[in-house]
Parts: sequence; structure tokens; C-alpha cells
Amino acid sequence: MFMMSNSSSPIMEIERSNLDLEMEFPQDFRCPISMELMKEPVIIPTGVTYERKNIEKWFFRYKKTTCPATMQNVQNFNVTPNHTLKRLILVWQNNHSPSSSSPSPSPSHSPSPSPSYKRDEMVSLLQTLGSSPFKVNSLKKIREIIESGDEMKLDFIILGGLDELFQLIVQILVDCLDFMVFRACEEAFGVLQHLPISEEHDGKVIELLSKPECMKSMSIILQRGSMDARIYAITILKKLAKADFNWTVMVNLEQGIGMFKSMLELASDELSIKASSSSLQVLIKILDSSKKSRSRVIEAGAMCTLIELLPDSNRSKCEKILQIIKLLCECADGRMAFIDHRLGIGAVSKKLFNVSEMASKICVKIFSLVCGFHPTEKVLEEMIVYGAVKKLVVLLHMNGPSSTKNKVLDMFKKHGNLWSRYPCFPSELKEYLCLHPR
Repeated sequence: MFMMSNSSSPIMEIERSNLDLEMEFPQDFRCPISMELMKEPVIIPTGVTYERKNIEKWFFRYKKTTCPATMQNVQNFNVTPNHTLKRLILVWQNNHSPSSSSPSPSPSHSPSPSPSYKRDEMVSLLQTLGSSPFKVNSLKKIREIIESGDEMKLDFIILGGLDELFQLIVQILVDCLDFMVFRACEEAFGVLQHLPISEEHDGKVIELLSKPECMKSMSIILQRGSMDARIYAITILKKLAKADFNWTVMVNLEQGIGMFKSMLELASDELSIKASSSSLQVLIKILDSSKKSRSRVIEAGAMCTLIELLPDSNRSKCEKILQIIKLLCECADGRMAFIDHRLGIGAVSKKLFNVSEMASKICVKIFSLVCGFHPTEKVLEEMIVYGAVKKLVVLLHMNGPSSTKNKVLDMFKKHGNLWSRYPCFPSELKEYLCLHPR
């Protein structure tokens, strides 16, 4: 018993030593909120130092507007790294740590920069961004930092990075012919595309992008920017599409038609599949949420572009193109643009049954809209010639009721008399529909 009571394992000694060390930390090294040793001490405008993550949670998650220690009202929520206190903590730890005599890591395996180092570097870059003549290089370094993780992205927003980006983005509206201003704007969008765009993040990025000046700049980049910059812009728009963005600002821009033309060009790009797919997704979202946008997209030449893209598109792209054509055909100008194109009915007829069930349903909706509002003899004849009517007959044999089958049946009831004049029209269908060719 005596021997056991005086013996202790090395693990127990380390745990006891660490516990003693923790209890001996100077009070000034502890965060007033958690009372734990601070690793990233920051000062707020009241002069009190806190652990960064604790005070940021206090301000931005819990929406508090007071200093936790003094209960003073806080107007400015910016925080400043307390480098002096951090150095004192590190020195104290090195002098009191039981593992201070352990061998240091090999120089050949130097650790990656710590989050603190990256944050300090970002603070420095943001502070000099406005006055630096090397804005493009600074923005590239900032992009590298925020790409390292979500924490850095949040820090960028908290540190006021969005305001700096906005200044660079709108400068293009003043000095659009200045090459360096243009390049800085492109890189600013390069940074912006990596930031979280959702209401869950206080909607700060969405608020920035909702400003007409920002959308005007994006329109310029989409039309005149480098390929990389145009991909940055369409990536941002794709994120906005997922965040239920209000597209009114963009649709009402004078440059709106030019922006839509640029999206259609990206949709036609065969080298960047990602950019092409993103453009189509953005167009679907805009057209689905704003009827005014449809006339502007039609004016931009969308119907011609989409119909000519349709024959050689893969399944995913084909479904998106058909969806856009369907949305455009829901307005009179869109239907006229569709039937005026000599390949419109033929291109859609070919995709019926040849892509996917979803694509076939959309094809039927397109034909139903065209037949319902513009049932000219030319249109109905082309549907026979290009095989659309023959395929629609097959859909009538589908088991059970469905909205698609009902649309097909309605088309035959309205236009079957004309179609039944053609020899290829099934005789049993004439009897079923009680058709009497005139």
C-alpha cells in the first residue's frame, strides 16, 4: 500500500502538471467570456480583449451589441488582433510548459501557416488594398487565403472585405477603359465567387450583389471579361439562383439584354461544360421567377440559340434547354420565335422519347402551348412531317391517367381533324376520337 501511494505513472504526472499549469495562468491571459486561455486575443472598441471566436459569436451569432465585460454599447464591431498579449502568452507558455525541452520539429517539415498568421496577412492586405498599386496581386493572395477554409471566408466578411470589393467592382463603371481597373474588378469577382452566398450568413454578400452598380459591373465582365472572369461571374449568379435572389435589379438594367446575350454565349461554349451548364441553370431560375425577363431573353436571341444547340446536346444540357424553351413559349413572343424558326418543331420532335422521361414531358408541354395559342396550318403540318404527331399517338397508349396524356388527348381533340387527313394518321384513332376530316 505504501509503495502504491507514492508511485505515479508518467501520464498522471503530465496530467497533474498540465492541470497545475492551467490553474496558474495569469488572469489577464484568460478570455472574460469563457475564462479559458486565449489563443487568438483581439481587442474591441471598448478596450477589452477577448478570444476571437468567443466575441465574434457574441456579436454575430447572438446579435449582442454590448461589451460582455463592461456592458457598454458597441457601435463598431470590428476587432483588432492583440499581438502584444499574444506574444506574452506564447512566451509564458514556453517558459512554463513541461514539454518545452522536447525536440523541435525538423526544418524540412515546416508547418503550414496557422489560421492566425493567415488572418493577420489578410488584415494587412485589406488595409493596403485601397492605396496599393498592386491590387491584382493583393486580391490573388486574399483569394488564396479564403480558399483555405470557411473560417477565413467568415473572417474576410467580418473584417470588412466586402466593402473593399465593392469599391473595386464599381470603379469599373467610372474607369472602364483603364486596364488595371478592369483587371482589379475581374479579380474582385474571383474573390467574391468563393464567399458563402445565403441568408444564413447574414445575407451580406446578397446585399452587396443586390446593388444595381454591382450588377452593372457584372454585366460588363460577362460581356468583355476574360474567360476566367466570365466563369467567376456566372458562378456567382449560379449561387444566387440557389439563394432565391430577387432578379428584378438585373432584369431592369439597361445592360440586361447584353448580359443575357453573354449568358447565351457561355451556354454555347463547348470548352467549358461547367460554364455552359451554369448559364442554363441561371437562365431557368431568372425566367421562372420573372415574366418580364422572358421578353428580354427573347430579344437577346435566345430561341434561335437554344434550338440550334438542342440537336447535339447531352441529356442534362438537353433537359435544361427544353425547360428554357418551354418557359419562353409561355409568352406570345416566345411562341412566335419558336414557330418562326424553321428547325424549332423538328428539333423538339426529335427529342421526344429520345432523351429522358422528363425531356419528353417538357416536349409535350411545348407542343401543347404552341398548338393551343398558335395552331396555324403550317405548325400542325410540320408536326405531322417531323413525326411529332406519330410520337404523340404512342403517348395515348400510356397506362393510367396523367397530365401529360391529358395534354396529348386535348391536342388531338382540337386538331385531329386536320391531322387525320394525312395517310399516316391511324384509322383506329379517328374512330376513337370521332374525327371527321374536312
